[in-house]
Amino acid sequence: MIKTKSLVHGIGNASKTKIYYDLWSNEYDMTLNKWNYQAPKKSANLLLKKVKNKPRYILDLACGTGLFGSELKKLYKDSLIYGSDISKKSLKIAAQKNIYHFLVQQNFEKKYIFGRKFDLVSIIGAMTYCKNFDKLFSNIKFYLSTNGYVIFSHRIDLWKSQKFDDILAEYNNFFKICTVSKPYNYLPLNKDFQNKIKIRLVLLQKL
Repeated sequence: MIKTKSLVHGIGNASKTKIYYDLWSNEYDMTLNKWNYQAPKKSANLLLKKVKNKPRYILDLACGTGLFGSELKKLYKDSLIYGSDISKKSLKIAAQKNIYHFLVQQNFEKKYIFGRKFDLVSIIGAMTYCKNFDKLFSNIKFYLSTNGYVIFSHRIDLWKSQKFDDILAEYNNFFKICTVSKPYNYLPLNKDFQNKIKIRLVLLQKL
């Protein structure tokens, strides 16, 4: 059993993140459930309310063990879901859930040529690890079809320190802001997070 370290400040560089999540992969779903992690379900509910046309092709970046992929499959059972993650062992667990049409081991900040455009891109629970938002949003723009959507979660403390409103404003010519949710508790039953660290959900549409 891995002793989960505090995730408040992330894990470190990409190599350390990969190792950590590989070690945690077998207990990840159970641990997140114990911490009452609600981002996947809340994100799915937001898509249900705001996205009227069902996406045919979905890209789940930093998909991990498939927690959000499971919610996507419930919502869009006929869609083809592609996933990428830095952790090979997490991807192995995701593959066992029979959610994904295609999986690849890849850092979500690096561009991968999937050979198609996507109607929806998701990044749920991983923006903490983003080191280069310019590169990430450029990749998302590349992945998305015209009028496609991207949904992601982001921590409020990092939102403020990164001046994330200004970052979003830089992409006004490429994305329309559909929703920026009210803050809510990220990991309510994790002693390091509880009521101290909140997240919000963001839904953007490519112009």
